[in-house]
Amino acid sequence: MNQDKLSNFIGGASISVVDAMAKIDLNARGILFIEDESGILQGCISDGDIRRWILKAGDLGVPVSDVMNIAPKYLFAEERRRAWSLMEREAITALPILDRRRHIIDIELLSEGDKNQNKKSKKNLSMVPVVVMAGGEGTRLYPYTKILPKPLIPIGDIPIVERILDCYVEYGITKFYMTVNYKKGMIKSYFTDMAPSYHIEYVEEPKPLGTSGSIRLIEDKFNSPFFVTNCDALIKADYGDIYDYHIASENAITMVSALKNITIPYGIIHSGGNGEIQSMDEKPKLSYFINTGMYVINPEIIELIPDDIMFHMTHLVDAAMKRGNKVGMYPISEDSFLDMGELSGMKRMEEKLNIVSEERWKI
Repeated sequence: MNQDKLSNFIGGASISVVDAMAKIDLNARGILFIEDESGILQGCISDGDIRRWILKAGDLGVPVSDVMNIAPKYLFAEERRRAWSLMEREAITALPILDRRRHIIDIELLSEGDKNQNKKSKKNLSMVPVVVMAGGEGTRLYPYTKILPKPLIPIGDIPIVERILDCYVEYGITKFYMTVNYKKGMIKSYFTDMAPSYHIEYVEEPKPLGTSGSIRLIEDKFNSPFFVTNCDALIKADYGDIYDYHIASENAITMVSALKNITIPYGIIHSGGNGEIQSMDEKPKLSYFINTGMYVINPEIIELIPDDIMFHMTHLVDAAMKRGNKVGMYPISEDSFLDMGELSGMKRMEEKLNIVSEERWKI
């Protein structure tokens, strides 16, 4: 492994948790190895460690040394032949190789084929239905949505909504409810011609009902928690773990939330009385968790949705909390959330998925 690539797997003990998340996104292996100032391996931190820290209301600005695992797995260079068997036994995909000074000299990575053999099977969610909110006009994607409904806008050569459904199908899910309104005939025709292996039941809005209002129109009765998803975002996460977390946390609603880092492109002034400058921060970075539009919802929450009025998911969350229901979040990293709600998001999604698109069709 060359030094540039190796640096994506290594961080200093003083970097913040939020910066560690960014490096984990960069190496795409879910782990970062932590060195001290002398370059000696001190620990590691995984995306799971960070998720548990966030759920404990941990501060993302603290040094990663406060959160890391201080007993990482590793091998010395002369033991390298044991790497694959150790990685298979411990179910890990990246393993540091050290010299005798405990400096990282390389990282062993499982190949894609090895990862497929090594990874745990995905949880079977075949009995869990999914509601896909696909009725909006997609005004932020105009002029594309003048021709196509937002769910059918292609990412590469596959419509975004088909990519979203495929993510759920990987977990054995075959039952989908798709709420439709704008250009609904085109959406129905596409899936009729496609003849997918899964079943879609269309729920037609008589008028726009917002991001949760049309759930009330579903005639089937849900007996267990179900997924709700927007039709313009891909979530790269373990859907089985999300569902298990919802059950274990006894949430009425679980919102999948992605980290969003915003850098202020100016120096920020902190002033006191009489306009006296006390300090300045140069281009500070602010971090927030944002709503991705993916949820797990208990059936009893549906009764909070009023009939035949515009009602967004934010309204439903507020109503649930006011009634005393528990609403929780499942955190994911910034790069685990790919949103194409705006034109710039389409390009980013294709880049992250390594899709080379033809020149966009002319409007």
